[in-house]
Amino acid sequence: MLKVALKMLEVIEEAGFQAYIVGGFVRDHLLGIHSNDVDIATNATPKDLKKIFQEACLSNDDYGSVTVIFKNIHFEITTFRKELSYKDNRRPDQISYINNLEEDLRRRDFTINTICMNQKGEIIDLLHGCDDLNKKILRSVSDPFQELEEDVLRILRAVRFATTLQFQLEETLEQAIKEKKYLLCHLSMNRKKEELDKIFSSPFAISGVDLLKKLGLDQELGFTKIYKVKLCSQMIGIWTMLEVDDLYPFTKNEKALMQQIREVLSDPISPLNLYYYGLYPCVVAGELNGIEKKKVNEIYLQLPIHNRNDLAVQTKDILEVLGVSPGPFLKKMYQKLEEGVLTGKLVNEKDALLSYCTQVFKEDMNE
Repeated sequence: MLKVALKMLEVIEEAGFQAYIVGGFVRDHLLGIHSNDVDIATNATPKDLKKIFQEACLSNDDYGSVTVIFKNIHFEITTFRKELSYKDNRRPDQISYINNLEEDLRRRDFTINTICMNQKGEIIDLLHGCDDLNKKILRSVSDPFQELEEDVLRILRAVRFATTLQFQLEETLEQAIKEKKYLLCHLSMNRKKEELDKIFSSPFAISGVDLLKKLGLDQELGFTKIYKVKLCSQMIGIWTMLEVDDLYPFTKNEKALMQQIREVLSDPISPLNLYYYGLYPCVVAGELNGIEKKKVNEIYLQLPIHNRNDLAVQTKDILEVLGVSPGPFLKKMYQKLEEGVLTGKLVNEKDALLSYCTQVFKEDMNE
């Protein structure tokens, strides 16, 4: 990835422009973290880039952003710019192209995201981001009170970076977040969820939850149940505990899964729960109950049946022994067979199951 990115810088420079890899990729490279997200900053304008890369797509010409596929890899290229004013506490509504790398870097959010790499692979650190990287400190490039007011998403980005990288918030930045947290109401629920997903899917998710509480962001985010959250390696488990299904934009499948996890939470290793709800909801519920995934897996594998086809009888066998035609009673009959086998009351053998079917059918007929 780095080799291809450096080659792209070379192509841009050969056309007479400056170009640098900037932001998250360089930060992660210095931290030894694998990354596929490469952003390039250049003094070439979008029109210049279209001449250099004829297949370039002007993904957002208003913000000087161009997407280029180079050697089958997507790159986001932005022109050095200055953001003159903001709208809706989120995006600039006016920009101007400039020819100064340092001034372009000063519009970015945190110092650790301003570190650059040139075409030779050399680190360019104009705003001392490497110092903060070594100290594990997250610091705003300029006045954090103003920065957060200009772009409120930076509040959740700060929590995300502090969580995923295990960095400390610089004191002034922390104070600014607490003071400006009310601005989160201007952020769409989709954007909130995107950042929160990254926090909750981190190996350090629980420290992210603790940081949200420490900063007082729980109320602004609608997390009235945040104090119920327990350590969970699965992002869906944290969302399940927060109980914000109707507040955030979850898919139908996500909502169904969270409901399933809640329904098996009282006994995630019950054979009936494992059979009817499946392994994954029970694994997540098990983790929330302090039950190891290995144990849940072992109990699941030991189930006498895992689906209806594992029963030793088929529909034709049941109909033949009862001497009847298919009907609604079959669904109830199968459920009794499944529950009997799973609880150990029935042996999964053809004769035993058919004998039980005959007994149940006669009882139902006499009612």
